[in-house]
Amino acid sequence: MDPDEDLLVRAVSEPAAFEPLVDRHSVALHGYLVRRAPTAADDLLSEVWLQAYATRHTYDAARGPARGWLFGVARNVLARHWQTVSRATDASQAASEIPEGDPWRAVDQRLDAAAMGPELRDGLARLPEPERELLLLVAWEQLTPTEAAAVVGIPAGTARSRLHRARTRLRVALTGTTLTNLTGDFA
Repeated sequence: MDPDEDLLVRAVSEPAAFEPLVDRHSVALHGYLVRRAPTAADDLLSEVWLQAYATRHTYDAARGPARGWLFGVARNVLARHWQTVSRATDASQAASEIPEGDPWRAVDQRLDAAAMGPELRDGLARLPEPERELLLLVAWEQLTPTEAAAVVGIPAGTARSRLHRARTRLRVALTGTTLTNLTGDFA
């Protein structure tokens, strides 16, 4: 089995080399999209693969693994979707795309997801977008902090500090504790 990175590089001159990437990563990318835009996930996944294929020549193995690059493509497609949704509807309706059935049991077995669901959704919604995106990429998509950094286009060290801050802010939101070193809604 060829590594993803080799397939993506080969796909520039051999289009058939792209097909195994679709087979390997469709489930994970679809899950990413379902958790963020459940009603549009199928269409968005198609758009992700169209964009990934069209821009396969832009992949640079030096910037990280192919999986991270694919999630970056998915993130860009999702951002365009949200821009379209927000133009067509009220911004508060677009924010309600966070699904009711967030899979937090799998994220942290210690939480009683049924009881904590509303608090979790509220806490996630109040996180600054870059922190929320990193947290969700690591928790839901099981990317490493370094892979998540590549997806959002920031250095790995910055991603680790933002991830720590996001986890702390979410913990504070869920416990009702205040921390003097945090600012914003969570202080």
